[in-house]
Amino acid sequence: MTTSADKLIETTQALLWERGYVGTSPRAIQDMAGVGQGSMYHHFRGKAALALAAEERSSAELLEEVRHLLEAPGDPLDRVVGYLRLERDILKGCRVGRLAADPEVVADPALRKPVADTFAQIGERLASLLAEAQAAGRLRAGLDARALAATVLAVRQGGYVLARAADSVVPYGQAVDGLIALLTGNDTK
Repeated sequence: MTTSADKLIETTQALLWERGYVGTSPRAIQDMAGVGQGSMYHHFRGKAALALAAEERSSAELLEEVRHLLEAPGDPLDRVVGYLRLERDILKGCRVGRLAADPEVVADPALRKPVADTFAQIGERLASLLAEAQAAGRLRAGLDARALAATVLAVRQGGYVLARAADSVVPYGQAVDGLIALLTGNDTK
């Protein structure tokens, strides 16, 4: 059974993704969730507390999805490539990454923390896989695995921005294909 707190969190997740923090009003949350003001303030001290709960849930969901892929058996470089090719609604962008472009989120350390922590955790796992790929001879030795992991994250998140700006998935695919070609030494076409 979905509780009113769950409805509020799920609704806030969707609105933050769609509208950002400033564009997500308590009234819009209540209306979309079908929950009254009294119930909202019974569960959460205010908009910031509700937004934080929504961010934390979005982060946990993303981390679980990524963990499932990155911790699967198989070649470590293939898992990194799988992460880059992970199916998404490219034009909507990343539910967590879009928050990093929201001035209200980045200005508030509590609201910024789930975003930063999520990318730090994904980056650590990617760096570990890239180091494993180097040790296995699948990736050129001497490369900084942490810097490569940051590049993987940057290409994925930046690809969303380019796709949204062009209103086309093509720039995202080009960015991902270009990085995969650099990582694997193979043409992705």
